[in-house]
Amino acid sequence: MAEGEKIISINIEDEMRGAYIDYSMSVIISRALPDVRDGLKPVHRRVLYGMSELGVGYNKSYKKSARIVGEVLGKYHPHGDTSVYDTMVRMAQDWSLRYPLVDGQGNFGSVDGDSPAAMRYTEARLKRLADEMLNDLDKDTVDFQPNFDDSLEEPSVMPAKFPNLLVNGTSGIAVGMATNMAPHNMTEVVNGIIAYLDNPDITVDELMQYVTAPDFPTGGIIYGYEGVKQAFHTGRGRVVMRAKATFETSKTGKEQIIVTEIPYMVNKASMIEKTAALINDKKIEGISDMRDESDRDGMRIVYDLKRDAMPSVVLNNLYKYTQLQSSFGVNNVCLVKGRPMTLNLQQLIQYFVEHRAEVIIRRTKYELAEAQKRAHILEGLLIALDHLDEVIALIRGSRDPEVARGQLISRFALSEVQARAILDMRLQRLTGLERDKIVAEYEDLMRLIDHLNAVLASDVLQRGIIKTELEDIRERYGDARRTEINYVGGDFSTEDMIADEAMVITISREGYIKRTNLDEYRAQGRGGAGSRGAVSKKDDFTEHLFVATTHEYLLFFTELGRVFWLKVYEVPEGGKATKGLPIQNLIEIPREDKVRSVLNVRGLKDPDYLENTYLMFCTEQGTVKKTPLEAYSRPRTAGINAITINDGDRILDVQLLAPNSEVVLASRFGRAVRFNESKVRSMGRSAAGVRGISLSDTPGDRVVGMVCLADPTQELLVVSENGYGKRSPLDEYRVTNRGGKGVRAMKLTEKTGNLVAIKDVNDTDDLMIINKSGITIRLRMSDLRTIGRATQGVRLIKIGSNDEISSVAKVAAEEKDESETEATLVVVDSSEELAESSSGVITVGVLDIELDDNTADEEPDAEDLA
Repeated sequence: MAEGEKIISINIEDEMRGAYIDYSMSVIISRALPDVRDGLKPVHRRVLYGMSELGVGYNKSYKKSARIVGEVLGKYHPHGDTSVYDTMVRMAQDWSLRYPLVDGQGNFGSVDGDSPAAMRYTEARLKRLADEMLNDLDKDTVDFQPNFDDSLEEPSVMPAKFPNLLVNGTSGIAVGMATNMAPHNMTEVVNGIIAYLDNPDITVDELMQYVTAPDFPTGGIIYGYEGVKQAFHTGRGRVVMRAKATFETSKTGKEQIIVTEIPYMVNKASMIEKTAALINDKKIEGISDMRDESDRDGMRIVYDLKRDAMPSVVLNNLYKYTQLQSSFGVNNVCLVKGRPMTLNLQQLIQYFVEHRAEVIIRRTKYELAEAQKRAHILEGLLIALDHLDEVIALIRGSRDPEVARGQLISRFALSEVQARAILDMRLQRLTGLERDKIVAEYEDLMRLIDHLNAVLASDVLQRGIIKTELEDIRERYGDARRTEINYVGGDFSTEDMIADEAMVITISREGYIKRTNLDEYRAQGRGGAGSRGAVSKKDDFTEHLFVATTHEYLLFFTELGRVFWLKVYEVPEGGKATKGLPIQNLIEIPREDKVRSVLNVRGLKDPDYLENTYLMFCTEQGTVKKTPLEAYSRPRTAGINAITINDGDRILDVQLLAPNSEVVLASRFGRAVRFNESKVRSMGRSAAGVRGISLSDTPGDRVVGMVCLADPTQELLVVSENGYGKRSPLDEYRVTNRGGKGVRAMKLTEKTGNLVAIKDVNDTDDLMIINKSGITIRLRMSDLRTIGRATQGVRLIKIGSNDEISSVAKVAAEEKDESETEATLVVVDSSEELAESSSGVITVGVLDIELDDNTADEEPDAEDLA
């Protein structure tokens, strides 16, 4: 240790704590957080002040950016040139700042994330709006502080005639805290401040009538208003932003999604690249091509859609998986008197108004002092003019100016300043006209002094000046909102942009599923040949056909007793002649399993609905089970067990059950059992159920349908595999014990074939029948009269020799087309063959069937009465 040196032991924890706190405060105060008064961080303030001192105002020529950066670095900002240039560049980007403060010339980057050109290639100057930020800086309106080497002074805050923090926002990461403030519309903010000036006790909710929401420079849509309200009230909130998109059709007939505005701070090129990756990975389907057609006229991102894609579904998937929807986390942290604070909307306006009031007071005091100085000089000049001859003689008789000044002071009781002004006065001021000008100037100054004194003494006048200046700012720089507000939006919901409309859902035996608009199915006369429906493979045919709306849930019950969930709008759309997509592409059904029943429900969120709604299960071997819907209200991708299936059995049908419903089960050999749902107790999800009907001992018998009726006036329709069917009142199916063999549902013959379906119908229903070859017909139930339970029925659809009915469903009746020809009565022999045209559509006349000798109502046989 050298002589005279001394080592002092200190605690390293205390030293590290003190050093870290000093560093933290330096970052918080001098780097990362903006001042609530002018909304600027020190680097922004120094760039603007340096440009002003360099003389690159809005009405001056551009100067090289390197020259500006050097000026700021050398005088005010002791950090790297990159920080200064990046700051200046951002203040020049109209997609970064709602109201840019720097006018850049050259390549200043792009919304695609392209870097700006080097500072030696670009030029810049201040925007006119920046002049409003710096205005009155020379009138002692703000405090100045020494620069980093005490050689110069820089402003500690800008006078800021407009609320820059609110209109441009800011972001920054300090130590232990961060800020992220959204930009707003100038017109709205000024209107809000004026409302605050008129009523300082105004609430945040009242201010929100003027400042409705953030207004981002890239436009877009604010989706949902709760986050905005929370941010305005507390200073913290989450604002959801969406791109602005429209649907168009190209010249070639392709449907397109056109995006013209994207969320704030989203890199367009990166977003497109990530979207392409999602499309390649099949996470987003329905898009055939994507390209960026943006040019100098504006942004335009085009998504070409596949033929079977639904634009609203694709768009919502884009919102869900890409940056077409993003969020802005509002965190209004800024410096208030040197301390970081989180402020709400009312507080931000309050502190800005206080700053402007202080600026006006200091400016007024400065102007008053200057006016008083000038008035004092003019008073001396007027005294000299009133005693002109004596003053001239006194000056001519003096040996030098100092003697003359002393004599003027002693003779006329003048001040040093007044005497000097008289000696400096030019001879032309001695003319009468010039004297009048001095008198007029003095009178104007006295009025100005009175006004300035009144301003200093009156808060009302001070607020009036703030209001007038803000109105001028609004007039010159105010504009319309760029960002739309969707008040009804909320957390992301895929079905928000999808119309809730009826769809026909078809599922083939091979597992192909599609949805088709109900309007594509035209009602025909009973007995007609029908129109071509689903195009299927040679051995495939439609097995499930029903109607559901796009917002409903589909519950898929498989033959092995599992249940899966899917929204209707997630089912691919296709025309009547398309076969759809494999259901395994939509839900994770094992290869050895297949869908046996599909149920559509409106929602799975209401506890009362879930607990008071039951599902009735039925298997092909006649087992039934009743379970609350609540047991199936928690969707899982891999599905869950819905029922325990016995060996050799499989699920036939599952239906929603209304209280006190009548349950009717029909077997393939034409028997039906009817019992009340109360005969089946409620069971858990894993239960196997109880016996509902006893099947015939003859091999091949099984349950073909289940009907759950809440309305006793409903009628039952039974359909046989050869196209025969009939309507009968429910009362004709007498109540029997659950588990019995039941009564005859239809008289079966070789001509009719075995039973394939049982449905509850009335005159307001239409019936849709589809056979294994894909032929579909739609019948009005009002055209089919009611006949006895034990009859053979009438022909509903003409069946080919190697064909049979595969599926039957009821739909809401259509209005009858006046142009349709009423069906004529003809006798059809069961041996008639059907001709098929080259187009694959069966072509026969519109037929009706007269009853044969076997269709008369019959008395119940002994087996029925047993």
